[in-house]
Amino acid sequence: MLGLVAASWLYRGRPLEPEGDLSRVKSHVVSAEVLARFAHRLELGSALRLGRGEERSGGRDKQSLLACALEAVIGAVYIDGGLEAARTLVEPWIESEATEAIDTPDAKSDLQELLQARGLAPPVYRHVGREGPDHDPIFHVECLIDGEIAADAAGRSKKVAERRAARRALAGLANVRLREPKTPA
Repeated sequence: MLGLVAASWLYRGRPLEPEGDLSRVKSHVVSAEVLARFAHRLELGSALRLGRGEERSGGRDKQSLLACALEAVIGAVYIDGGLEAARTLVEPWIESEATEAIDTPDAKSDLQELLQARGLAPPVYRHVGREGPDHDPIFHVECLIDGEIAADAAGRSKKVAERRAARRALAGLANVRLREPKTPA
């Protein structure tokens, strides 16, 4: 339901935007990270029924649980009030997040495009560690270019860590000339 409303809103508001840009924005808007942030603002965690183990491990603040709970609320609104009720609930969130996503470049895509334009393979993101409790983990990632570590970063999700590593790699490449791709003899 959320994906339908997001795609519809984006297409209605930006029909001439490149499809790749719309897909990137939609992916951001419906991500667990964004949904969890909205669920947290609504204090949805306090309404969750959790088992003892989940309660003890901080389940009320877990991104995945909050995101799923918000999706369930959106689904319930749709079932009870139809598509327009779901749109009324969701579109203000989509608008605020989409505006931010449109204004924020995607470092992973930008890095991949830069490397491909120079005839190099896309970057590889290697997950090298995780620390912290289950309800609040920190992931460590390395961004490899041509088999060498170009940057490393950490984040509260693997995706966030990868984006940060890509951003650092891009910043490092701004001052370094990449070697030209090997041409067959």
